[in-house]
Amino acid sequence: MITYEFLQNYWWFLIALLGGLLVFLLFVQGGNALIFLAGKTEDERQLIVNSTGRKWELTFTTLVTFGGAFFASFPLFYSTSFGGAYWVWILILITFVFQAVSYEFQNKAGNLLGKNAFRTFLTINGCLAPLLIGTAVGTFFTGSEFMVNKNAVADIGAPVISRWANNWHGLEAVTNPFNVEFGLMVMFLAICLGALYMINNIDDNKLSSQLRKSLLICFVGFLLMLVLVIINLITMEGFAVDAEGNVFMEKGKYFHNLIQMPAVLIMFLLGAVLLVTGVVMTLMKKEFRRGIWFAAPGTVLAVMAIFMIAGYNGTSYYPSTADLQASLTLSNSSSSEFTLKTMAIVSLIIPFVLAYIAYFWRQMDKKSLTKEELETGEKY
Repeated sequence: MITYEFLQNYWWFLIALLGGLLVFLLFVQGGNALIFLAGKTEDERQLIVNSTGRKWELTFTTLVTFGGAFFASFPLFYSTSFGGAYWVWILILITFVFQAVSYEFQNKAGNLLGKNAFRTFLTINGCLAPLLIGTAVGTFFTGSEFMVNKNAVADIGAPVISRWANNWHGLEAVTNPFNVEFGLMVMFLAICLGALYMINNIDDNKLSSQLRKSLLICFVGFLLMLVLVIINLITMEGFAVDAEGNVFMEKGKYFHNLIQMPAVLIMFLLGAVLLVTGVVMTLMKKEFRRGIWFAAPGTVLAVMAIFMIAGYNGTSYYPSTADLQASLTLSNSSSSEFTLKTMAIVSLIIPFVLAYIAYFWRQMDKKSLTKEELETGEKY
């Protein structure tokens, strides 16, 4: 029999999957961050923009779906985070607005700002969006300053259920070193994925060589941030939940989660191995171009494992540092059993949607981009 607890765990699994897909699709942002770093000529920069321009809608759509899934399955998180830490989410959305406007107008006739101005906007989006998203996810482990009136959850007349405990409304996340490290890790990862994707997608030896140089630099940055994040995760206090739903601090909680959930540990290690394999093979073999096919599933698996560490095994996935007992868990922040069960049935179409996306992705990327295409093809 399908229980309420099973449905809560099932939907956290789907949230983790969407989070993994979102981080992978941030390769679009990562590619844009390389417009000026790897692209030295006008043709090279246009090739980069054309390569990422074919996929940018997927990233934004996945971000919206990620937020929508939280709204449907864990509405208390949605109202607390999106309604309380709104400055972070507004900044993230602004960077994506810059991205959309830049793709639309950089090659329009009468562009008063010039191509490079809009490409600068794309570069800002490429660095800032992954950094902010990573910093926001970092708060799953360090906590945020909010209060929840749990008595108001069942009161349809209550105007406010949760409120922020300071006037920074999410911006205080950047004052925590771990959150910043997590954000930088995601940013460097996105740039690595962007370089790997374009090495596979663009047929230009000179640009490919420059992308490999950028990949090496960003991979070193990613590894440094990854080591710092892992050290912090296995040594820091975590927000544990007992059988009665009380939240308390536990030394090494996230390390304990890894050890007590061997499947999650295997998932994380497998993801890390695939990611590193894709990067190393690309750097070691000049003719090797398919690193993204290793790094993509590796990224999804590793990010899913991180979400599971944050939410499973009696852990508060969105802890409050202002009131420990206001921390959000899978059990106290989810939708009703009826809602979760109904959405679980609808979610059975997800594999078919993913197969549809994969098919058309394959069709779009069947032929590599070349400079010759810039003469006759569409320019983003």
